[in-house]
Amino acid sequence: MVRTNRPATLNRTLLGLTGLLLLAAGLLAVAAHYGRLRWVQSDDTVVPGTDAPPTWVLWAAVAVAVLVGLLCLRWLLAQVFRMPKSVTWRTGGTEWAGTTVLASSTAAAPVAADIESYPGVRTASAWLSGERTAPELHLIVTAEPHADIAELRRKILGHAVTRLRAALEVEVIPVTLELDFAEDRRPARVR
Repeated sequence: MVRTNRPATLNRTLLGLTGLLLLAAGLLAVAAHYGRLRWVQSDDTVVPGTDAPPTWVLWAAVAVAVLVGLLCLRWLLAQVFRMPKSVTWRTGGTEWAGTTVLASSTAAAPVAADIESYPGVRTASAWLSGERTAPELHLIVTAEPHADIAELRRKILGHAVTRLRAALEVEVIPVTLELDFAEDRRPARVR
């Protein structure tokens, strides 16, 4: 099972690059302070002269600040949890005269309810995506700190997913499971 947190890879990459850039800048500043850089004198000022910079420099600084602000806003929006949207499945064939319409969220709700009934589970969320004949199940489960994860995973795959496969009449359902531990000290719901 694979974690579906797509922004995490971008976050780690950007944070790593930013960290390396800041580390390099810090090392250069320390080296310049102690006179280890031949092209920088230790008693030089950062900006030569005391005159105000030209107007275009100020406008360029404002433009860069706005761009950085927009990039930060975009980064924050990417952190918002996103799962596949609910789709509508239509079934019907030559054997029947009608068509059955089922929202994938309706099919996923009993799976979440099943998982929430397991001992050691605090909350569960389930989403189905893809076609009705080839659905994909996405699960986010929050377990109590003392929960047996191996047993919980075995029960999810052996019970909840098996029941969903039987209900949807499909042989295989790929599952992505994100399993988190509860951090606060609230006890599990009494069932």
